[in-house]
Amino acid sequence: MTSGAASPDVSDLAGRQVTVAGLGVSGVPAARALRGLGASVTVVNGSDGEPQRAQAAELEPLGITVRLGDGETVPDGTELIVTTPGWKPTSPLFLAAAEAGVPIWGDVELAWRLRGKDAPPWLAVTGTNGKTTTVRMLAAILEAAGLRTAAVGNIGVSLLDIVLGDEPYDVLAVELSSYQLHWAPSLRAHSGAVLNLAPDHLDWHGSMAAYAADKGRIYEGNQVACVYNVADPATEDLVRAADVEEGCRAIGFTLGTPGRSQFGVVEDILVDRAFVTDRQKQAQELAEVSDVNPPAPHNIANALAAAALARAYGVPPTAVRDGLRAFRPDPHRVEHVTDVDGVAYVDDSKATNTHAAEASLGAYEHIVWIAGGLAKGATFDELVLTAAKRLRGVVLIGADRALIREALARHAADVPVVDLDRTDTGAMAAAVREAARLARPGDTVLMAPACASMDMFTNYNKRGDAFAAAVHDLASGRVPDDQ
Repeated sequence: MTSGAASPDVSDLAGRQVTVAGLGVSGVPAARALRGLGASVTVVNGSDGEPQRAQAAELEPLGITVRLGDGETVPDGTELIVTTPGWKPTSPLFLAAAEAGVPIWGDVELAWRLRGKDAPPWLAVTGTNGKTTTVRMLAAILEAAGLRTAAVGNIGVSLLDIVLGDEPYDVLAVELSSYQLHWAPSLRAHSGAVLNLAPDHLDWHGSMAAYAADKGRIYEGNQVACVYNVADPATEDLVRAADVEEGCRAIGFTLGTPGRSQFGVVEDILVDRAFVTDRQKQAQELAEVSDVNPPAPHNIANALAAAALARAYGVPPTAVRDGLRAFRPDPHRVEHVTDVDGVAYVDDSKATNTHAAEASLGAYEHIVWIAGGLAKGATFDELVLTAAKRLRGVVLIGADRALIREALARHAADVPVVDLDRTDTGAMAAAVREAARLARPGDTVLMAPACASMDMFTNYNKRGDAFAAAVHDLASGRVPDDQ
C-alpha cells in the first residue's frame, strides 16, 4: 500500500488537504513542512498524553489541526496521507485510505520528493542490526575526507529538517528502517547497503518475505553500488532482484579474504578489492582491525560496509582509516563498562533481538550472560545452540525469561542458570551481583538481552544505564538498599 499514479505533485500541495499520521520525531517536521508548502494539514495521533499535547500546542499556532486520541478514520477531504514510521500498513486509517483511493507517503518519501535540484546524494543503510553504528562510521569517514555530511534518518535526525534546512551538505549518511522503506517507493540512493536480515518486526510486515522485500527497496535505482553481506546470501538475493541504474555494481563485504568486487580482511587489515584499478590482482589497504572500536566481528562487518559505501562515493583510503579511528560508538552497543576482579563487564542493551545477541555473544570466549525481557515472538534455541560452549553461566530477567530458560535446558543443560523472578528497580543490580558470583577472572559478564526492554524499563537506554550503575556499585563495593 504505497503512493500511486494518483499521488499529488509535491510542488502543488498548496490548498491540498493532507493528513499526517502520528507526531514524534518524524510527524512534527512533516506537519510543519506541509504547512509551509501551503497545505491544509491535520495531524491524527492515537495517544493523548502530555508529550503529545505539548507537540500539539507547538503545531496549532501554525494553523495545523491536531486530533489526539484519533487515528482510525480518514479526515474529510483528505487527498494525501503522510505517515510516520510506526503505523502498520494494516492500521484502520490506511485500510480506509486504500478503500477511498487516498495515496500514502512516508516522511522519507516526502523528504525525497522535496529535495532541490542540487540536493546532496544519499548513501543509505538498512539491516536488522548495526544500522546506526554503520551510518555513524560512514559519516565519520566522509568527514575525514573533508566532506560536509550528517548522519540522518532513522538515527533520530529528521530527513525533512535536513532537506528543508539551510546547511549545505556534500553527501548524506542515511539510516533507513524497514518501516520507512515500505512507504518510500520513489527513493533512489547513490548507493545502498543491507547489512543483514533476520526475523524482526514480523507483526508489522506480516511475513519474513515482506520484511525482506521492504529492506530490499534500498537498492532500487542505486547509481554506483549495492553493498551486501557475503555471509548473508539473502542480502545478495535482494541485490539480484533490484532494478538499478546501468553500471551499478554489486559490492560484497566479508570477514574473510575478499574476492573480486568485495571488501574483506587479510591478516588483520581491512582491504578494498572493489574500487581498485585491477580487481584481479590488487587489494587496497584501508585500516587495521585495531582501528575499529570495538573490534568485535560484527562491528568489523559494520566498518567494512561503511567503507564500501564511502569508497563508492570516491573517498581516499586514508579517510577510511582516519574516520574509523575517530569514530566513537553510541552507548549500550557492546560498551565496555569496567573490569571488576579480573572480570570484564560489557553493556549491549541494544541487542534487543536474537540476531544482535548472537553477534555479541560471538565476540567473547567465556561469558556470563544476562538475558531476558520481551521476546516479541522470538525463539531462542538456535541462539543458545550457537553460544552454549561459551557460556560460564546465565542470569535471566524479564517477562519472557522462561523461553530462554527452556532453550538452555534443551541445549545447555550443564550451564548454571539463575532465574530472577522480579521486575522491580533493583532487579538489574541483583542480576549483576549474581553474574559476578558466577564469573571467574578472564570472563566477560555480557548484558545482551536478546529481548526488548519495555517490560521493565522505558527503553534499552534505561536498561543499559541500570546495568552500568549496578556494575559501578559492584566495583566500588556499594550494596544497594534493596539487596
